[in-house]
Amino acid sequence: VAFDWARDAHLLRDPVTAKLFLDSGRAPAAGTVHRQPQMAQTLRAIARHGHAGFYQGWVADDIVGCVRGHGGLMTEADLAATQPEYVTPIHTDYRGHRVWECPPNGQGLGVLMMLNVLSGYDLGPGSTLTEADRIHLLAEVGKQAYLHRDALFCDPVHEHVPVDHLLSDAWARRHRDAISLYGVHQPTVWPAVAHEDTVYLCVVDRDGLAVSLINSIFHSFGSTLTAPQSGVLLHNRGAGFSLDPGHPNLIAAGKRPMHTIIPGLLTRDGALAGPFGVMGGQYQASGHVALLSNLLDRGLDAQAALDAPRSFAFGGELDLESGYAPVIDEDLAARGHRVVRTGQPIGGGQLIHVDARTGLMTAGSDPRKDGCAAGW
Repeated sequence: VAFDWARDAHLLRDPVTAKLFLDSGRAPAAGTVHRQPQMAQTLRAIARHGHAGFYQGWVADDIVGCVRGHGGLMTEADLAATQPEYVTPIHTDYRGHRVWECPPNGQGLGVLMMLNVLSGYDLGPGSTLTEADRIHLLAEVGKQAYLHRDALFCDPVHEHVPVDHLLSDAWARRHRDAISLYGVHQPTVWPAVAHEDTVYLCVVDRDGLAVSLINSIFHSFGSTLTAPQSGVLLHNRGAGFSLDPGHPNLIAAGKRPMHTIIPGLLTRDGALAGPFGVMGGQYQASGHVALLSNLLDRGLDAQAALDAPRSFAFGGELDLESGYAPVIDEDLAARGHRVVRTGQPIGGGQLIHVDARTGLMTAGSDPRKDGCAAGW
């Protein structure tokens, strides 16, 4: 956290935010005690009044005042009308397991699309594929899924998202057939037939009930604006909207943007196999796929599946973590990838794996983030 804080301290130009999160203009060093007394009062209001402690009353007034003071359009009625929503999860089958994700407006659909394509490859420990082959495959599958995400994923209350088409065998087969192990290909949106600063945690109790939870303000420090009395740092999820007329994700009143945060759940033969999640904004969909492949294809345990080095193809670049040998760069560049080494860790995750036969639970916590796995 100290590393990330110092890296992004230059973003904190808002006086309220800078006073709260910087010490004489500098990010706090590791070991520093950081206090947010305004947030403590907000949490007490929520504990005392529940939903109304945040979406109504003085906290809501403070948030609305901050937004409107910076030219925003939010009203007290907007916050007061906010309600959670129950949705039916979507799923696909992969290596004898069922992978569950939330439907759009999140990007969990992209995870399932990628898994459906990869299911046609032998990615097990005895596979003839090299490490460079695996990175290349994940990059090519990811580029295709992300292109469809950016073109089609939106708030399904306002626009149709062709979920069934994108999860069909025909879609997966068409993309699989287009992939070459020896070169990159230009992704294309195949139309349907007519008709991503994040925190993840998961818990499994003794009765086998699980929670997979993720929350995010999107970019580092979100909008970088803080409501002064409540200490609430405002997100910038509106960046997930499109401004292109006619786009299904076009910004509109009462509409939610396509967003990146996705909690995951794994079952086997109808029984819980574990909750999982990966932080990292845009990376999350690729992160789910890489984590599940480590677990289900390569047979790694929960911690090893999280520890493994990561790659991410996005924005025309293929980013590799330092855990990969330098020699792999030349191999991937020869296939047409623009390989970069940013030196930054890619994402972070948590996982609890449940053995359906014995009931044994094993957990892992990503070393790229502050967190831990614990049994209580």
